[in-house]
Amino acid sequence: MKITNRNTIVMLALALVLFVGACSPTGASPTGTGAPIEVAGASQEMILATTTSTEDSGLLDVILPEFEKVCGCTVGVVAVGSGQALQMGVDGNADVLLVHSPAGEKTFMDNGDGVRREDVMYNDFVILGPESDPAGISGMTSAADAFEMISASESTFISRGDDSGTHVKEKSIWQAAEIEPTEDWYIASGQGMGEVLTMADELEAYTLSDRATYLARTKEGLKIKVLVEGDPILFNPYGVIAVNPAKSPNIKADLANQFIDWLISVPTQQLISEFGVAEFGQSLFIPDSNPWKNK
Repeated sequence: MKITNRNTIVMLALALVLFVGACSPTGASPTGTGAPIEVAGASQEMILATTTSTEDSGLLDVILPEFEKVCGCTVGVVAVGSGQALQMGVDGNADVLLVHSPAGEKTFMDNGDGVRREDVMYNDFVILGPESDPAGISGMTSAADAFEMISASESTFISRGDDSGTHVKEKSIWQAAEIEPTEDWYIASGQGMGEVLTMADELEAYTLSDRATYLARTKEGLKIKVLVEGDPILFNPYGVIAVNPAKSPNIKADLANQFIDWLISVPTQQLISEFGVAEFGQSLFIPDSNPWKNK
């Protein structure tokens, strides 16, 4: 598993396609299918664009080496907000996406940018804040009411501000509270979840986080606490999507589908169900694939 520059790969693939096309009387792909052309002896690499929570929580470090053994390939990970990951798919710069933005995923599929989507797992979002809790939200059961209290008290709130799945969820809660936060107490950081948790901790501020990343960061001495949880609006589902291979001649559709089949399989879902149990007494992600539910 490694970070990779997809643009370089795409440019090389396009150069190869142009060369082969120039040698062909029709300019068509030698296979007649438009499928990616593999260079003999070249190692297979699949590009996974995913949300920061799957990386920051440590989940990818546990499961991806197992897939690399199965596929005999390497997985290049680009961990960004879900909105950015989906855009990578639109641009043809990833083979497969693992994200948590249901509305964005639906648009992606409706637009034909993806050819297959499967449920993978879920956890939940939590509202975090300092133990002193200046807004007085501890124990509340409504996320929207808690946000209203944070706004009324003008307590510092750190937002992802990056069009990630977490940011989209946060905006939906502000909308439910009928509040558009624009004042100085509201800080749109443009950062990933790990960085936002650090900022909130240092500033004794409130923030919204997925539970998995929060729990993983408590091992590093994070002091902010879970103050609000359990509201149905805080549900956080994850989906995996194969990018439409028509987006780029370099997209590895076969590897993407192999990864999806592997990820939703019962053995891999079992791995996901066990992740975090030894350290935190609970799984950080709950398996939710159809094979798992129907086993």
